[in-house]
Amino acid sequence: MISLGELARTIDATCVGDTEQPIDSVADLKTARPGQISFLTSKDYLPFLESTKASAVITSEKLAEGYQGNLLLMANPYLGYAKTAQLLDTTPKPAAVGIHPTAVIAEDAILGENVSIGPLTVIEADCQVGDNVCIGANVCLGQGVEIGADSLVYPNVTFYHGVKVGKRAIFHSGSVVGSDGFGFANESGSWVKIPQLGRVVIGDDFEAGANTTIDRGALEDTKIGNGVILDNLVHIAHNVKLGDKTAIAATSGIAGGTRLGKGCTVSGRVSIIGHLEICDNVHLTVDTLVTRSIDKPGIYSSGDVAQPNRQWKRKIARLRQLDDLFQKVKQLEADIEQLQQDRDSEND
Repeated sequence: MISLGELARTIDATCVGDTEQPIDSVADLKTARPGQISFLTSKDYLPFLESTKASAVITSEKLAEGYQGNLLLMANPYLGYAKTAQLLDTTPKPAAVGIHPTAVIAEDAILGENVSIGPLTVIEADCQVGDNVCIGANVCLGQGVEIGADSLVYPNVTFYHGVKVGKRAIFHSGSVVGSDGFGFANESGSWVKIPQLGRVVIGDDFEAGANTTIDRGALEDTKIGNGVILDNLVHIAHNVKLGDKTAIAATSGIAGGTRLGKGCTVSGRVSIIGHLEICDNVHLTVDTLVTRSIDKPGIYSSGDVAQPNRQWKRKIARLRQLDDLFQKVKQLEADIEQLQQDRDSEND
């Protein structure tokens, strides 16, 4: 529970209305009840503003025009919502069990202060776990893994040998870090495995979603910068480099050796082939296929959008005709050029 005035000071918003109004949780405009706070970031949801039962709304000055209820005004109301949701978050934290008696920990492993390790977790030789790290049940830390302070590892996460993770990282269940990259050579139809000798090195304030995989480098390390966030089911291949504060949404994949700059965003189902260079502040929309390096910041797209099936079929039929149409246009251009030459000759 927090007063509206105190909340405004905490998230750096301007409070309009009753500063003593108690707020206990966050809710959607349409379903909010008294005591809850909601947010409005788009004019598309203005019809719900007048009917909301929320005790306060986080929004911008422009969208709040004419509203008589309690307000927290911000230039970026979505950021205000994020900060408020953090303050009022009711998600249960993993239980602080200390060191569970069924955990298997190597004698030379170094554990920081206030570390919690869940049941059936295995920590192998030469591992280092920082202060205030919470590791859930059935987690495996391979030989030589380092986990920075204040990190959270949910159950069933696997770190292969030599992985190094910075501070305040979060790994959701099923994520695998440091597995072998997809390296094979072909010998007369048979595949010869190439040992993957690099590591995975991850910076501070990182988050990996459920069932996300990050391959170790073949020779050099796979490197992920500070403040990077990965959604569920993201795949990062061997020797990929991710710049600081890059975000990648679910079911996207980056092939080996590609470098992605700082501040990039990758939407869902994006595929980036290997050994490309992508500069800072590139934003890839849903279903984009990247086959060439990108050296200019901006928004890039290639995916199609849903449409009525009959319309889609007509479009595909026309696409199949493009080559014939192109050849006909070339022939017409040649005929026109010849006619012009003949006319010029007659005038001479």
